[in-house]
Amino acid sequence: MTEHPSPSTGQAAGVLIVIPCLNEEAHLERLVRGLAENCRALTARIVVADGGSTDGTPEIARRMAALYPNVVYLHNPKRLQSAAVNLAAATHGADAAFLIRLDAHADYPADYCRVLIAEAQSTGADSVVVSMNTTGQGRFQRAVAAAQNSKLGNGGSAHRTAGGGGAWVDHGHHALMRLAAFRAVGGYDESFSHNEDAELDIRLRRAGYKIWLTGKTELTYYPRSAPRPLFLQYFRFGQGRARTVLKHHIVPKLRQMAPAAVAPAAALALLSPLWPPAALPLLLWAAICLGYGAALALRTKNVPDALAGPAAMLMHAGWSLGFWTGVMKNLRGSRA
Repeated sequence: MTEHPSPSTGQAAGVLIVIPCLNEEAHLERLVRGLAENCRALTARIVVADGGSTDGTPEIARRMAALYPNVVYLHNPKRLQSAAVNLAAATHGADAAFLIRLDAHADYPADYCRVLIAEAQSTGADSVVVSMNTTGQGRFQRAVAAAQNSKLGNGGSAHRTAGGGGAWVDHGHHALMRLAAFRAVGGYDESFSHNEDAELDIRLRRAGYKIWLTGKTELTYYPRSAPRPLFLQYFRFGQGRARTVLKHHIVPKLRQMAPAAVAPAAALALLSPLWPPAALPLLLWAAICLGYGAALALRTKNVPDALAGPAAMLMHAGWSLGFWTGVMKNLRGSRA
């Protein structure tokens, strides 16, 4: 890639591509090599912002930076993805017009960045978001993917279900932002470990910026491949959503609040020895999830797909417990 200037030369990089990562040695090199090849026509700077990985991720990032002159390794001492993107924008984005955020745990089409830029230019959008197709490789991961791709797992979220040419939306999976808009609203809130994207989208919309969900490209995401990491991920998602709701005093949508009912239903079920109907809401939820998994297995004629039901239950339970834990934690903090 000799046609790309080194970041140290001071020459303009019209596109800043940021990859926040933590312990991504299994995915990072393939992603960076693909970007370096696929972004030849762009004046792009690729920043790998590592949050203190304990595996081989930093060594891979440094090796890629030595191999490709437009790749930069950046240590992110605050560890969080929100801080990684802010730091990359502050240290390497002065001459860039567009910021593209990538997930090391995903695959992207070869023309992904080019399509995002074209969409921003043709629509005038300040942010271009994408739909996300989840896929898996092992039995459990495939079941999680099936759950996340369904309304049972995503509630009909636009960035999971969008198709066609595109639409103006309130929120979506972050892909591209104009750096001027990103800076104007203060970037990501670094106190958020999760849901920082939705929180930023609220500030973008309130400031009058527009968000375009493109139907011309998407990413392929690989979900957690074991029950415990999946539960913890959704627990943190729930906590982040609670913080966003309380910070901006918003009323969540019904599809967002439906999973929140799981923890209260479980608490109510504790009264079932005294009043048996108290268990009905929890039993109904379990029946819906398990029934979905069974129906999926029948439709695909693949018995392991029935695990999509339990996977959805883990996701709902983690999100709900995280949400109410987050609500109580933030309310206590506001009274302190």
